[in-house]
Amino acid sequence: MALPPPLSLGCYFPDDQPPQTPADIGVIMPTLLRPSIVRAVRCVFGQLGAGRIQLVIGADVNFQNTGELYAALAERPAHISAVVLTLPYSTSIRHGGVHRAVDGGALRSILSYVANSRAVAYLDDDNLWERDHLASLAQAMNGKAWAYSQRMLVDEETGRDVSVDRWDSVGLDKGRFAAEGGFVDTNCLLVDKLAAADAFGLWSEPGLNRASQRADRRFFRALRDLPHGVVDRPTVRYGIRPTNILWKYVRGEASL
Repeated sequence: MALPPPLSLGCYFPDDQPPQTPADIGVIMPTLLRPSIVRAVRCVFGQLGAGRIQLVIGADVNFQNTGELYAALAERPAHISAVVLTLPYSTSIRHGGVHRAVDGGALRSILSYVANSRAVAYLDDDNLWERDHLASLAQAMNGKAWAYSQRMLVDEETGRDVSVDRWDSVGLDKGRFAAEGGFVDTNCLLVDKLAAADAFGLWSEPGLNRASQRADRRFFRALRDLPHGVVDRPTVRYGIRPTNILWKYVRGEASL
């Protein structure tokens, strides 16, 4: 009986160095393949002073309409490589998988381990970074387990700056989540995979029945007591939809 053709699980876009040589920073990008992913990828291409970068991209549903993404990756600078992981199934319970994280299953954990870099940063496909985001985080993290920067809230509909976030992604023991130890948004982090090794499984296994047990908050709580650095200015441009609760704080309709 004839065997079916092998199923490709992704693509590799090399840089100008041997693939086995670790990159300076891995950028982890789970995606829904929104059109904005091309803008986000080009934002990574524009990072200055961060050395070799490896983009690691994946979706927790079957990839479709990848033409624009692959065309953008074909234009990458010589110091940037990319791995695109295309599983034929979802790892999330939301789509029939076994992992409880509904916003990507085990994908962030998997992509973090796949990255051929000790340092990993995270970028959602609807957000952007300032051009020195990675370089400033790497400097702040030097000799530490992780680092974070602030974020600028941006009106998703108009693209205008709204306010520096003073309520949610504000660090240890501050903001709306102070009682839980504080919070830093995923897009603002740079993490040493070896120094914070015990945290990465938390991306795929959020707690049960409580919003405060979301995977991103559990991941932050696993980092918070480790040595860290801070970039005390916004280097992340974080889009907020009209329904985002942060609008109430921006408009003075709610306070801490």
